[in-house]
Amino acid sequence: MLYALYQSAADLMLPMRAWANATGQTLAAGGGGRQSWQTAGALCEMMSRATLSHRRPSFGIDETRMGNETVPVHEEEVLATPFGTLLRFAKEGAPPQPRVLLVAPLSGHFATLLRDTVRVLLPEHDVHITDWANARDVGMWNGRFGFDEYVEHLIRFLEAMGPGAHVIAVCQPCVQALAAAAVMAEDDNPAQPRSMTLMAGPIDTRVSPTKVNELAMGKPIGWFEQNLIARVPLRFPGALRRVYPGFVQLTAFMSMNAERHIKAQVDLYRHLANGEQEQAATIKAFYDEYFAVLDMTAEFYLETVQWVFQEHRLAKGELDWKGRRVNPKAIRRTALFTVEGERDDICAVGQTVAAHDLCSSLRPYRKKHYMQAGVGHYGVFSGRRWAGQIYPLVRNTILANE
Repeated sequence: MLYALYQSAADLMLPMRAWANATGQTLAAGGGGRQSWQTAGALCEMMSRATLSHRRPSFGIDETRMGNETVPVHEEEVLATPFGTLLRFAKEGAPPQPRVLLVAPLSGHFATLLRDTVRVLLPEHDVHITDWANARDVGMWNGRFGFDEYVEHLIRFLEAMGPGAHVIAVCQPCVQALAAAAVMAEDDNPAQPRSMTLMAGPIDTRVSPTKVNELAMGKPIGWFEQNLIARVPLRFPGALRRVYPGFVQLTAFMSMNAERHIKAQVDLYRHLANGEQEQAATIKAFYDEYFAVLDMTAEFYLETVQWVFQEHRLAKGELDWKGRRVNPKAIRRTALFTVEGERDDICAVGQTVAAHDLCSSLRPYRKKHYMQAGVGHYGVFSGRRWAGQIYPLVRNTILANE
């Protein structure tokens, strides 16, 4: 019912947004820069943008710099399953470089949320990314996709990349990445990563709980299943699949910082009304990405909430994968680097560095931690400080273990 109501409302808005878009284009063409026309055009554009997208935006990375040369980049599918694709950013004529698996969150947004992370890594690395599918587009006949299947995908992706790769996990999948590395180490899998960088991830959410952690702990898991899980409407390929809809996740995220998002929309209208296109473009680019949402399978969402945020299974040594206990102590050859942001209000300082205690068999010189001053959650993997201060440390970790 929840999903059907949302989709009905979105359908009803289609004619109004189409009218607003057409009217805005007419005003832009005939306004001649007059303030009244710009103001009316700004209102029309704001109305036409009042929607969510359920398709992955383009990464838009067509080239990169290597030394003094600009080289073309194209996306290459290395391995695909119904639930996700191992996507490689192949560079024409590039020499062999350290291979990196960038593990993107599966938390309501597409992997393009890490576009800036990819762009910074690309000149000096052979970058692969986990490009997760929108669950509403995955047919029921493809089975379940829960925590175990996520970890299994990471293992399969690393095996497809071959021995000697490195892992960089961002936010939520730090838990799954650590679990995959532990399983591969215990199996002496030749494709176990040479290094593992965990960035702003909830390894132990008992440390300095944030609003996100308190929300997860505030209700029993049955409440989440009853109130937040819906079935995909019949019109989509994943019809009747139980999902945690992306629009619900987005609503929860926005409610945590409602004042900031409202201010951003007011600023966008003001820039459009004043003809300040460059300033408006920056805000639009952010929200075009932010309003592109994907649905998660119900089993993955509920297991993540229960196992990671409520029961802290990995941190307490109680996490099982396909019936076998996950043992981070088995990790001996994968170097560990953890990164946190001083102002992170989603994954607080101390939650990611907890991985060091779990990986107790690693020699001290193979474990490093860095706390970036002055950044929040997104600043850990995007923006100026990511590129200028955090990335050089990530690069050095990878090079030291090549």
